[in-house]
Amino acid sequence: MRFLLLLFTLTSFALTAQPDRWQQAATYEMEIDMDVKKNQYDGIQTLRYVNNSPDTLTKAFYHLYFNAFQPGSMMDIRNQTLPDADKRVGDRIKNLDKKEIGYIKVGSLTQDGRPVKHETVGTILEVELNEPILPGATSTFKMEWEAQVPLQIRRSGRDNKEGIRFSMAQWYPKMAEYDYQGWHANPYIGREFYHIWSDFDVKITIDGSYVVGGTGYLQNPEEIGYGYGPEPAKRAKKITYHFKAPKVGDFMWAADPDYKHTSMKRADGMTMHFYYQPGEKTSENWENLPKVMDEAFAYINEHYGHYPYKQYSFVQGGDGGMEYPMGTLITGERSFPSLVGVSVHELMHSWYQHLMGTNESLYAWMDEGFTSWASSEVMNHLRKKGLIGGEASDNPHARTYASLRGFRQSGMQEALTIHADHFATNAAYSVAAYVNGNVFQEQLRYIIGEEAHDCTLHRYFNDWAFKHPNPNDFIRVAEKCSGMELDWYREYWVNGTDYADYAVDKVESDKKKSKIFLEKIGRMPMPLEILVTLNDGAERWYYIAPRLLRATKDQPEYADNWTVLQDWPWTNPTYDFTIDVNKKDIKSVQLNPRNRMFEDDVENNSWEK
Repeated sequence: MRFLLLLFTLTSFALTAQPDRWQQAATYEMEIDMDVKKNQYDGIQTLRYVNNSPDTLTKAFYHLYFNAFQPGSMMDIRNQTLPDADKRVGDRIKNLDKKEIGYIKVGSLTQDGRPVKHETVGTILEVELNEPILPGATSTFKMEWEAQVPLQIRRSGRDNKEGIRFSMAQWYPKMAEYDYQGWHANPYIGREFYHIWSDFDVKITIDGSYVVGGTGYLQNPEEIGYGYGPEPAKRAKKITYHFKAPKVGDFMWAADPDYKHTSMKRADGMTMHFYYQPGEKTSENWENLPKVMDEAFAYINEHYGHYPYKQYSFVQGGDGGMEYPMGTLITGERSFPSLVGVSVHELMHSWYQHLMGTNESLYAWMDEGFTSWASSEVMNHLRKKGLIGGEASDNPHARTYASLRGFRQSGMQEALTIHADHFATNAAYSVAAYVNGNVFQEQLRYIIGEEAHDCTLHRYFNDWAFKHPNPNDFIRVAEKCSGMELDWYREYWVNGTDYADYAVDKVESDKKKSKIFLEKIGRMPMPLEILVTLNDGAERWYYIAPRLLRATKDQPEYADNWTVLQDWPWTNPTYDFTIDVNKKDIKSVQLNPRNRMFEDDVENNSWEK
């Protein structure tokens, strides 16, 4: 009954209290003519841009991502100067020759039929508009460009280490996002992305022997042979794949003459597509993947919001795993658990990046971290179902907590407020984005309780899909679902690196009672759970809320004997409470017994007789 009440509440909020935040809109029509021998292509793009902002726009910016793959680019220099450069990049860009580099060279560009002044500056095309785009107005840009696909180094490119010919991500001139914080025309140095939700109509003309898959719904399956027409070997010398994708943030595709394409239609009508090169290292695992991902989709839809598109593609390619709308590029020569793991992680990005559309450059932890947290939950579910190897865990996030604890000892940690491109080390970025964001989510569940956390994830999806939420937007959802004040949690965890650390100081007895003394060592306040175990095995749980929480958590299922104690003001370094048990009858006192609160030191959390 409580679950039904929760669903009713979510539906009511979705209908009556959705936040309003304007979004820019765009429609891309593109025609691509690919020369597979030269690894080059020509492109024609018509972009209709709708200014839904309250601002008048006098300039515009496009991303030209392939220009990063040239000696001397910002990505090249960044990876030569970082103390822990990505090994997939290193000095590889520096050593590219003219036939291996990437580029996008913009030829003609018009705005509403008139030539417009533009300049290429690294990976950004700067455009001086002929006429300002007024609030609510639409402007149409037409562009012709030529490009060369770089040797595969980072995410996109040709001829990756597994022999996939083309991994086409970040391949076209893409209008930069303009939101309530202004333009986001960040140079591409290899990290995160941000987007306008757009409608895409893309025609890709390529050698007839190639199989193409990725974002978008194929419009001409009979012509190109997806189970209808001729096999690739019997096609015309060149053939055109026609795709459409509604309301997505990007468009990815991949092409290879040796791809095997399979598909599976789920019970809800959504189709999963799989593209891979058959072989000893791939075939068996990729043939077994659809069944597992079908179960993953079912779990994700139930717990995090229902996937709104009619298909998703798992495509062998790229340099590891990278998420895109309606599909992912993943290296495919893996063990089965690894293949499932990367597939689940990149699929989960469809929620926390491609549907939420969080600005990854500013808040990478809201995408990578939330995705990592949910992926751990999904993988644990698959283990419980016996679909992948390994034992299910009571705490699938324990290793993540230990990883953060270990990294903090290095002194390299930086605050989550750092822009993704500007961390001093790759390690600090990775920990902030993946690990900190993961712990943030699991620790929030500890703070507000299971039911309120479930409400938070569902309502976050319902209220903020397609609206670019920021950290405050998320924490406000958690406040509404929990009835708690949580701004302090966001501020401590996101703005700084001083976290919680509490200790059991001592236990003293007075006749038939005992007094338990606690100490606050870390700067960050947190609600506390204390488990007192008696000699006869009986357990007593005690709960202390920080006063600034302005609420208490409901009794959790795991605690049969639950006592709420007086709040702890964050200014007070010590706290004590009395229980009606003599010290001699107490076996142990354990602070944070389930280890869901993050602490730098967990050795000071217990007292034993």
